[in-house]
Amino acid sequence: MRRPAANVTMASNAAVRGFATIGVVLTGMGHGATRGAGLIRAAGGYVIAEAEATCIVYGMPRSVIEAGHAHAVVPLHEIAAAIVERCQLPARAAS
Repeated sequence: MRRPAANVTMASNAAVRGFATIGVVLTGMGHGATRGAGLIRAAGGYVIAEAEATCIVYGMPRSVIEAGHAHAVVPLHEIAAAIVERCQLPARAAS
């Protein structure tokens, strides 16, 4: 039996790391990261979703974006740079 873990993983990170969390939602089906992304955002963390143009399956990123949890929507080839850019912000500015 398959058991999706994106929400559990994101919720755990949001609870432990709070504003220092960066959640990244890539191609995938369903709503498997929506609740977790919302918890990251509520904790002051940052959420990046893959843009539709580079997704094989746009379900998970779309769900996160439509719920208003994504801070940034970027194509797959720009996600690493978006993470690095976010990590370079001073802690106070990132929160």
